Amino acid sequence: MAAETAPLLTPGGVDQRPRHVAIIMDGNGRWAVERGWPRLVGHRRGAERVKQIVRACPDLGVNWLTVYAFSTENWKRSTEEVLGLMKIFRRYIQYEAEGMAAEGVRLRFIGGRERLDGKLQALMSSIEARTAGNTRLNLTVAINYGGRDELARAAARMAQKVARGEITVPGEADLAACLDTAGHPDPDLVIRTSGETRVSNFLPWQAAYAEYEFTPTLWPDFTPDHLARILDRFGMRDRRFGGV
Repeated sequence: MAAETAPLLTPGGVDQRPRHVAIIMDGNGRWAVERGWPRLVGHRRGAERVKQIVRACPDLGVNWLTVYAFSTENWKRSTEEVLGLMKIFRRYIQYEAEGMAAEGVRLRFIGGRERLDGKLQALMSSIEARTAGNTRLNLTVAINYGGRDELARAAARMAQKVARGEITVPGEADLAACLDTAGHPDPDLVIRTSGETRVSNFLPWQAAYAEYEFTPTLWPDFTPDHLARILDRFGMRDRRFGGV
């Protein structure tokens, strides 16, 4: 696609392009089932779509992209699907490391890692270290992530700091510093594909003032053109953050 690179300006001349976009990538399984294919085919196609969106983001003015790959609730799916998803994650990290490093993408992961197998954890840590110096796009992948789980873990970390005397009167900034996303900007825009209109425990703290866009497009069909049109609509929104 020919990416739109001109700034989105409000009538007052303010650049309204979102710095950070977060996406709930929903609809992979349905996409496959609608075509009479196994659900894992949809997940593999969804992984290919991630690569296209990642490549398009810098030209669209997006500096931070966070994608919801696997939730704490997704363990309830069949063993076959869960194992297949973990295999897709391993292959994605293994085979995309070179391309991400070359294209200036910094890759990080959020979520509890202790339940993931050791090989996947090692691959995650390796690509995080390898891409740590990249600045063209910050890509964060949420694996075994749940917003409530993250907040509980953050509260436990903060309590430990209080016990050590590092914090006296805990505040919002102290809790934010204990989140998986410490140091990340909050998302400006959260997109959910597939027509569902719920947030599914995704970034509840960070997205407190984010704009939301729900699209009926299933994730494997979500193209950079779809993203560009949503960014255009975002530019028309009046974000007051509680003000007048």
